[in-house]
Amino acid sequence: MRVSSVLMNIEQHNQDCLAELQRIISQGKLELQGQYTRLLAQDLSLQQWDGCFERNSLRVLEQFYVQTLIDIKNLGFDASESPVNRGLSALTQQVLAVFDGFVDEFLVFVVNKHRTSCALSNFPDEHKPNNAYVNDVRHAIAALWQDFAIQVNAHFLGIS
Repeated sequence: MRVSSVLMNIEQHNQDCLAELQRIISQGKLELQGQYTRLLAQDLSLQQWDGCFERNSLRVLEQFYVQTLIDIKNLGFDASESPVNRGLSALTQQVLAVFDGFVDEFLVFVVNKHRTSCALSNFPDEHKPNNAYVNDVRHAIAALWQDFAIQVNAHFLGIS
């Protein structure tokens, strides 16, 4: 019974950590939008519009992933009883699932921001990013995400 109780406490603790992470991510969405808006305004004031969609999206998301990794480490998840399959902690899967839809929502915001920007209207590639450009940005974001996911997993496996 005692082992079962300990496992339930660990599971509950991790569920509480996941709920807190969800709160952090929800709060971070608004902060990301604000950061992106400020970076875009800065670029426009410096007449650096070429590539601003990609540059600023990556910059904002990279900073977000760095900070979120710190938050994950500080939340105190307990991975001691988390099963590992082919080098992937089950806890990593749970944490990464909290981010479902996150990037898509961010990119919708960014594309809408660009489409409604009068200052970008003279630069069609930035004003209305085409599917190829958006897809290129998605690929670059995927690389950031992959690095983030590897670092989260390494943390839970105790190798970071």
